[in-house]
Amino acid sequence: MTVVENPLTAVDCVAPVADVEGVRALLGDTDRPCYVVDDDGTIGLTAVPAPRHTLLAVAGPLPPTQLGSAAFRTAHGTDLAYMAGSMAGGVASEDLVIAMAREGLLASFGAAGLIPDRIERALQRFIAEVPDRPWACNLIHSPHEIELERATVDLCLRYGVRCVEASAFFDVTPSIVRYRVAGLRRGPDGVPIAENRVIAKVSRDQVAQRFLAPPPSEIVTDLLAEGAITAEQAELAMLVPMCDDLTAEADSGGHTDRQPLAVLLPAMLRQRDRSGAHSVRVGAAGGLGTPAAVWSAFAAGADYVVTGSVNQSCRESGTSDAVRALLAEAEPTDCDMAPAADMFELGVQLQVLKRGTFFPMRAKKLYALYASHASLEDIPALQLEHLETKILGQSVDEVWAQCEEYFSRRDPAQLERARNAPKRRMALVFRWYLGMASRWASVGEADRVQDYQIWCGPSMGAFNQWVAGTPLAHPAGREVATVARELMHGAAFAGRICALRAAGTVLPAGVEHRPGGGRSS
Repeated sequence: MTVVENPLTAVDCVAPVADVEGVRALLGDTDRPCYVVDDDGTIGLTAVPAPRHTLLAVAGPLPPTQLGSAAFRTAHGTDLAYMAGSMAGGVASEDLVIAMAREGLLASFGAAGLIPDRIERALQRFIAEVPDRPWACNLIHSPHEIELERATVDLCLRYGVRCVEASAFFDVTPSIVRYRVAGLRRGPDGVPIAENRVIAKVSRDQVAQRFLAPPPSEIVTDLLAEGAITAEQAELAMLVPMCDDLTAEADSGGHTDRQPLAVLLPAMLRQRDRSGAHSVRVGAAGGLGTPAAVWSAFAAGADYVVTGSVNQSCRESGTSDAVRALLAEAEPTDCDMAPAADMFELGVQLQVLKRGTFFPMRAKKLYALYASHASLEDIPALQLEHLETKILGQSVDEVWAQCEEYFSRRDPAQLERARNAPKRRMALVFRWYLGMASRWASVGEADRVQDYQIWCGPSMGAFNQWVAGTPLAHPAGREVATVARELMHGAAFAGRICALRAAGTVLPAGVEHRPGGGRSS
């Protein structure tokens, strides 16, 4: 007689379970169905119902790989509809992008604010270490540094970068159009193929409209005249939208309009459908620091999700241990708005961590001085002394000398515009502080802790609450790919709970509070 071993695991017992841990174990096995049954008057969950059981509800399999858009996963060569978004200044570092790529996950390199040489070194490393894996490079729009935007596109085209994450755009520019159109070719059936993919991160309807439409004909005409694109590419440009993916960026770290995702995402989905650009996938970003938040985005129709703040606290990020420690202690209310360095003169703000730093208060003081004075010389003596001793840490003349040295290498046109424009010179001095504040944070400058500029949204605090008491509570235990998979698995877990509740099932109190790092390996 042959004895067949029972293949069922510990959670596969026929007897239904109703305790919190038992229910969590069954619902956490997202690859298999879970049944709610009546076992002779006892209601519980089981993975294998017995003939005697009365079936009340079913939570079907929902592996994380089924969340979101299959088209997104196919287009980007990833197994999850998930992306680690770019964080400027290399905070979304080479190590972070490579760690994600090796796990088959998509991340965008934080090229914003970096000089072309540094971006080039990063691209060379990606091509050498993860040539056939998913990755992207950030392309940020800065109205005062158009040459840097053009130089980044030059590098992306030279190295054959097939995906960029476009951020902070007010409108499409010649540079982003050149990147998009230069990758067009006609397929065997005559249908355009866009080899250069664009993920556009937006928070306003009018900007979304620009990316959902084909590129402006006047820009395409100019690029053709310059020889930057071919005649066939110019023809095909009128048949494709400017982006493949449109990320609705809600309340987030860094540049943000602080819109609620529950308002912004449906608006972007409607915008996409009204535009007729049905091939464009719409994703969600901002506030996604817990599985419940991630699931809510998918439930609201997101094709993919993008995380930011939580990745900065991971050990692969391009920041300092001091910053990671501050982020790991953050609460959801520990954020504030402060002037942005790249759009200082326009009054644009970004969201930063206020816990453990005076940066938001000091940065706002700089903008107040800029708004109320015509030049540095116009600032009253007492206020100037406070500026130099309490904020800048040196004289304005010393700061200006550093500005001259910096911009002579990075963007000499900035100096030309400032030479006979005192208010412009004041702006560059103040932008020096804003730029250095982020650098002091990333390198962990011990003498400038109170000036750290740390881009952060409320999702960071929510993440910390979720992972409290687990290995992910400590920065040393936070790996970016592990965080990605835990969030997505937790989202699938949350989805199964919602399915059972929608079917009228009453689950044990607290079952949904599955701690981060709780997934079995």
